[in-house]
Amino acid sequence: MLSLRLVMSRGDAPLRRLIKHMSSHRKTVWLASICSVVNRLFDLAPPVLIGAAVDVVVRGEGSFISALGVANVHHQLWLLAAITFVIWGCESLFQYLYGVLWRNLAQTVQHELRLDVYGHIQNLEMGWFLEQSKGNLMAIMNDDVNQLERFLDEGATDLLHVATTVIVISALFFIIDWRVALFSIAPIPLILWGSFRFQSRIAPRYADVRIKAGNIGTLLENNLTGITTIKSFTGEEKEYERLKQTSEAYCESNRSAIKLSASFVPLIRMAILIGFTATLLYGGELTLNGTIEVGEFSILVFMTQRLLWPLTRLGATFDLYQRAMASTNRVLDLLETEISMQDGTQILSDVKGEIHSESLSFSYPERNNTLENVEIHIPAGSTVAIVGPTGSGKTTLVRLLLRFYDPSNGSIKVDGIDVRKIKLSSLRESIALVSQRVTLFPESVRENIRYGNQNSTDKEIEQAAMIAEAMEFIDSLPNGFETKIGEGGYKLSGGQRQRLSIARAILKDAPILILDEATSSVDNETEAALQRSLTQISEGRTTLIIAHRLSTIRNADNIYVLENGKIIESGSHETLISAGKMYKRLWDVQTGMQ
Repeated sequence: MLSLRLVMSRGDAPLRRLIKHMSSHRKTVWLASICSVVNRLFDLAPPVLIGAAVDVVVRGEGSFISALGVANVHHQLWLLAAITFVIWGCESLFQYLYGVLWRNLAQTVQHELRLDVYGHIQNLEMGWFLEQSKGNLMAIMNDDVNQLERFLDEGATDLLHVATTVIVISALFFIIDWRVALFSIAPIPLILWGSFRFQSRIAPRYADVRIKAGNIGTLLENNLTGITTIKSFTGEEKEYERLKQTSEAYCESNRSAIKLSASFVPLIRMAILIGFTATLLYGGELTLNGTIEVGEFSILVFMTQRLLWPLTRLGATFDLYQRAMASTNRVLDLLETEISMQDGTQILSDVKGEIHSESLSFSYPERNNTLENVEIHIPAGSTVAIVGPTGSGKTTLVRLLLRFYDPSNGSIKVDGIDVRKIKLSSLRESIALVSQRVTLFPESVRENIRYGNQNSTDKEIEQAAMIAEAMEFIDSLPNGFETKIGEGGYKLSGGQRQRLSIARAILKDAPILILDEATSSVDNETEAALQRSLTQISEGRTTLIIAHRLSTIRNADNIYVLENGKIIESGSHETLISAGKMYKRLWDVQTGMQ
């Protein structure tokens, strides 16, 4: 534990943060540490046994072993052989124990950290995601967490072994002869000073390496997601060059760290050479003068090597340590990101579905108001549409209703309760969303529909698919409902993916239904089929439709027209046509009248 204390005494915040986060595993850490220390104690015993054997051969019946009551020289050698077997057996046993304990601890911490970070990310508000890159987040949850696992698996044991070696051998040398001990341990302060200097200089370089690794993850995630666009614009060569430059920046950052890292071990070796040579010469003189015995000199020589040579691993250990600490900061910084959106406390019960906004205003960071003093009223059980040009704030209104964001001013209420006062899970369980951009998972058709209600039966899933008019294409799939649809549902057409999305919403059976451009990217035949499904599922519930295609909302009870974040007119389809304003112009454009 000495090395850990030395590191922590230098105010090493990442290690303190990691130890604090692992507090629930304190017993396992102590048990693994004890096994590592005991293993190293047995590992240091063979040089002592060699010295004892030399003492037996040189001094015979006057050896140290004879003081234990074994006078016969041959019996002394047999006793040493038996002790050797016991020591090697115990060393192997404790090596197995600490290996199992540290590795299992590393896997457990890795698993828990990844789940903790992912769970925390899911609770962060949508505004936070606007400032992040998915590739960087993936690098933190994967690469950085793996760096921590590697350090716990290897680095922690190395630190304990070095600390135990220094303490035990230094004590043994002082027992044999304090003068030789001073020569032997003289390089250690220099080695430790060099190690800490190395640590302080390498830390920022590895922090930069982790940032560059995140940049690669961001670029790869973006390019693989947008491979269709890249191919359609023949941008393969451009993206190849972009990745090449990003990867070269990562390599250059690593080269900078490697250049410093590689210089550490040779410098430490020279310090070790001084200590070993001084021990050899001065210890040899003391032996020739009869000050110490030949067996003791043998122990000094062997132990000096065991003391100093393991210190060369400090370079690799600190290298591994700094990589892990750079990753620790990134992982724990993300885990400690504050959730600015506070959850409400009220639970919605017997939801009627009335929606009402009052003086509702909202703006995204560094942008003008997306919504300004919006007043809408959607009676329970009615169907209301919101239309307007691109960028007018239609989808933003939906995000505020789902409380992905909180308004800058004003409020939006469900059944007379401000959504900020409603528990998020209760609010979102009361709303079924069918979006233009469908998210499907690389599971079967059945599991993708079941996402709307995890407790649904197979019969309910099939009924939902029937209402969504999805049965025809599902039956044509190779394995029907059990067909795997690939990542994002890439094996399906846009219309088929949208029908699964509608089936999912049907299965949720929420009192409020939101259709956000649900039919804008499909052909006319598919739109007609989807429209029939939507008409059926909107009965008996509050339905909010966001639409560009005005033909899909002609029968809405009320239509609000948004422009530049403001409600500029509202009414039924016929009323708005008669008014001859924005809605009339949009209608004329879509029907070919203008």
